[in-house]
This record gives sequence, C-alpha cells and structure tokens, in this order.
Amino acid sequence: MKLYNSYSQKIEPLKPIQDNKISMYVCGPTVYNYPHIGNARPIVVFDTLKKALQVQGYNVTFVSNYTDVDDKIINAAIENNVSEKEITDKYIKAYNEVRTGLHADLPDVAPRVTETMDKIISFIEELIQKGAAYQVDGDVYFRIESDPIYGELSHQKMDDLMVGARIDENSKKENPLDFTLWKQTDKGIQWDSPWSKGRPGWHTECVVMIQDVFKTDLIDIHGGGLDLKFPHHENEMAQCQACNHTRLANTWVHNGMINIDGTKMSKSLGNVRWAKDLIAQFGGNVVRWVMISVQYRALMNLTDEVFDVAIKELNKIQNAYKQACLQMELANIQRGNQLDDDLWKSFIDALNDDLNTPNAITTVLDTVKSINQNIRKRPVDFDQISKLVYTLERELYVLGIEFEPLKLTEQDKEMYTAWRKAVKEKDFITADQYRLTLQEKGII
Repeated sequence: MKLYNSYSQKIEPLKPIQDNKISMYVCGPTVYNYPHIGNARPIVVFDTLKKALQVQGYNVTFVSNYTDVDDKIINAAIENNVSEKEITDKYIKAYNEVRTGLHADLPDVAPRVTETMDKIISFIEELIQKGAAYQVDGDVYFRIESDPIYGELSHQKMDDLMVGARIDENSKKENPLDFTLWKQTDKGIQWDSPWSKGRPGWHTECVVMIQDVFKTDLIDIHGGGLDLKFPHHENEMAQCQACNHTRLANTWVHNGMINIDGTKMSKSLGNVRWAKDLIAQFGGNVVRWVMISVQYRALMNLTDEVFDVAIKELNKIQNAYKQACLQMELANIQRGNQLDDDLWKSFIDALNDDLNTPNAITTVLDTVKSINQNIRKRPVDFDQISKLVYTLERELYVLGIEFEPLKLTEQDKEMYTAWRKAVKEKDFITADQYRLTLQEKGII
C-alpha cells in the first residue's frame, strides 16, 4: 500500500510500526447537527482504506472520536432547553445511522471528549510543566514557539501565519498564533481544573484520545478532511511534538472537499445536502459509489449526472451478479471461495496505488464484463463463473457495495423452468403470469 502523506507531500509506502498491524485514527464530527454529505466523505474514504488493508492481511485498529464539547453544542442545548448530552446523543445516533447507511463499519473505538476529561487536564498540565503552555486569567494557551517545526504539516511559514494572525490578535497571548488549550467559561457544560472552571480547546482533545486509546504517541495513519489540516492537525502535531518529540502519526491522510453543482457547499448559500436525505433518496450503494468514483484526494463535484451514472453502473453490476447467481442456483452449483487471480490482483494494485478507487471500479466493470461473457458460453464453465462471482463479491465488499446474493427454493426453480417452457411453447399468457411472479420475487 502506498499513500500520499500530507506531511512529506509524497506518495510513500505504508510501513507499519508493528508488523501486520495498522493503527488508524480519523477525526470525527462535532455532534450538534445532522451530518452533511461532506461529513460522509471521510466515512467512506477511511472505511474503504481500512477494508483494503484488511483483505491484504493487516490487523487494523480503527478509531474515530466524537467531539461532544463545543460552543455550538452548548448553544443548541440552550436553544432547545435540554442538556448537552441529549443533543450529542441524538446526533451521534444520527451519525452512526449515516455510517451504517453507507455500509461502513463502526469504529473499533469511538471515544468522546467528555469521557476523557481527566486525561485532557493532565496532558495540559504536562505541557505547562514542559514550558510548552502557559496560563493567563484562567485560560491556558499553547506556546507556539515551543515547536520549532510548526507549520511543517500544512507547509506554511511562520511569518506568513503571523500576518494573518495579527488580524485577530488576543492581547492575553504571548504570540497571536498561540492557541487555546483550556477556556474559562460560566456558560454551559464545564469542568473543574487547576486553572479555572471551563472546558478544553478543540485541538487538544484528539491528541489525548489517540494516546489514551492506542497507548502510544505515534500511530500509523491519522486521517480527516482537508479542511482539518490547518489549524487542527497542525496544532495536534505541535502538542505531540512539544510533549513527546513525535509527529503523532507517520502518515497524514486528507480527503478532498465536496462541491454541489460546481459551488462550495455552505449554509449561507443554502446548498447543504444532508447525508441522510441523499441516502433516503438514492440508497447507500449509490451514494457510496458516487463517493468512490473520484480519487479520495480530488475535489468532488456532486451533480444530478453523477448520480445518474452511478445508478446505471450499479444496475449493470447487479444484473450481471444476479444472472450469474441464477445460473449457479439452477445448476445446483455450490458457491466457491476461489478468486480470479488476475482480476483480484488488478483490483488490489489499484487500491494500493494511493487508494485509486476509480481504477478499482474499472476492474469491477471488467469483472462484470467477464461474468456476462461466461454466462453466455456453452457449455457453461461453472468453475470460472464461481471464481468470477466470488471475485466480484470481494471487490464489492472492499468498496462497500452490498447486494443480496440470489437464493432459489425448489419451488422457485420449478417456476423458472415452467416459465422458460411456456415461453418456448409460445404460451405467452401463462409465461407472463410466471414472469410477473418471478419479477416480484426478484429472481429475474
């Protein structure tokens, strides 16, 4: 597997810290509203990456958090006259429904900030002790100058960052780039700390949860959307560098953003598309296929045409899969577990090339073409069809596309045989009755 590392700006071989094991953390949502389609893209990207690694024998530990402390959550709780936990529980449930609706596995571990507070406070104390943070009037800030490589992840120069930072300068800070680790507040949910009653800054939370779950300060892959690279991931890395002298992750992976009909998605433009609505409209297979039809680092543009193409391609795949299963069922052929080596290699090679899902899709369509050719051959080579069907199933599993395999009862087989007999004898009234029943059962 080779992946584009945002830190080095190069496609590099993935070299696990431990043999055959991959530790992967993906920044999860701040849970104050339903997830939009932009939130869904990292769900699909990193689930596909995880499955691509797993089918090659890697033991992947996948962790993704929930940020359940934030001003937006507090404001939503106040507006609705409920607790913050009621807000976050509601939208965590909604997020997981989107995740399962897109056929993505739930994370192995899904930590919440509110459940990690003692460790967050201890980590901030350690940063202060090491001179990497300082307290002013109950707030705590990270001292940016304690990290000599600050800006290396986002590839920005300190002087350039300073120019922008002065616009929003906070007189309490030693440096306008210094960011908040602890915020004193009397509004909403809060915790006692050595500095004040308050809550943590966003950039500290993920560092602590990573170290808490993985019991290490260096993991294999840290992922998220491109919008998180700066300042969030840069600030995460700075804290880990200051405290532990590591970059937190060997490989930083960022997925691209999503436009709607060529325009950036934003609430102000009124073009936000909720993931749950698109799944309800098109189904999980179609939405996921759209997501993987573009290489994960590229900007994705959602249009009606994109969804139309996805529907047509998936119908083509499903029809071939159903016909192959039907032929095997009618011939009483047991389902096998042997792969077509050439097609599988082509599929895996595409994924290992920086998760090139468009090329992997090309191989899926080649598999479908081969299935269609083989089910028309006489005599039928069921050994080859069995291999092709199993190969297609494994390809679709990695890509997160789910089709129910066709299973026939003896009654179904008798009805199918009777239908073909009626067609052959030109008894079209009887044939139509059989056909309608077979169609209702999803057999043809």
